[in-house]
Amino acid sequence: MYAITLDDQALAWKEQPPLPSPGADEVRIKVAWAGMNRADLMQRAGQYPPPPGASEILGLEVSGTIVEKGARVEGFDTGQHVCALLAGGGYAEEVIVHQAQVLSLPKGYGLREAAALPEVFATAWLNLFMEGALRQGDRVLLHAGASGVGTTAIQLCRAFSHPCFVTVGNDDKLQQCLSLGADAGWNRHQGSFVEAVKNWGGADMILDPVGASYLADNQQVLNMDGRLVLIGLMGGRAAELDMGRMLMKRQRLIGSTLRSKTPQAKGAILDALHAHVWPRLVRGELRPLIDRDWPIQDAQQAMDYLESNASIGKVLLSVSGEG
Repeated sequence: MYAITLDDQALAWKEQPPLPSPGADEVRIKVAWAGMNRADLMQRAGQYPPPPGASEILGLEVSGTIVEKGARVEGFDTGQHVCALLAGGGYAEEVIVHQAQVLSLPKGYGLREAAALPEVFATAWLNLFMEGALRQGDRVLLHAGASGVGTTAIQLCRAFSHPCFVTVGNDDKLQQCLSLGADAGWNRHQGSFVEAVKNWGGADMILDPVGASYLADNQQVLNMDGRLVLIGLMGGRAAELDMGRMLMKRQRLIGSTLRSKTPQAKGAILDALHAHVWPRLVRGELRPLIDRDWPIQDAQQAMDYLESNASIGKVLLSVSGEG
């Protein structure tokens, strides 16, 4: 089996030992496409190790074909096209994954589009509706709105009637977010977003991959009973928390990671996607936004592009090129 290896943070496509047979609740998938995520950048830099027992190979989502299944696997057959949410191992010719983390493709979707679904839709759904507990009429502030998770969250907010405000890195990204359904936005290079968000009406829930450098401003714009869901630390990990403001406005700060959840917990998220999101994908109300793709052998170039912050939506890696 070939897979991407790390040599002093450099990515290379090299032969690796074959995977074992799948366990009773697992399937083996021949990978067609792999999604690239910022978590992969962090793992390459040594800042986000895989959970105990997970593959050291990069890659948190794939699409492909089931080629082998365990004795207790139900609802999936060999030869079936699927997509899967992983704890690691996606930058490879094959992966083995628990059946709870596998989804059939939405009707009409090919393998390339499907590879852009699992991680961003699971992350957005988990943090907007499960951790963030969005209620009817709640207003949402999305940071990094043009990212894969951001563009997905915008569409989910639109589909479920939640006004959203985005922060982005340039005006082109802002226009793209507005076209996807964001109600308003702010170019972060123009300074603090505080007054713009306050004038918009404040936020009942904030989805934040930035962290420390945004904490004070986030607290200023968070409404009474507001929830700040932290999903990343691009702006640092240590900042001063105004506990007086937190107390008086009953604000809640929630830390959230998807990768380390159990297969059963991930399965509950994917079940919600299948029930609430997959039908909307089929009807065209939602769609994955794909920026561009590279052959898996050029993963280093693809990751350099992702790290440049030039992308809008997902970056994909073609492994077999199928579908």
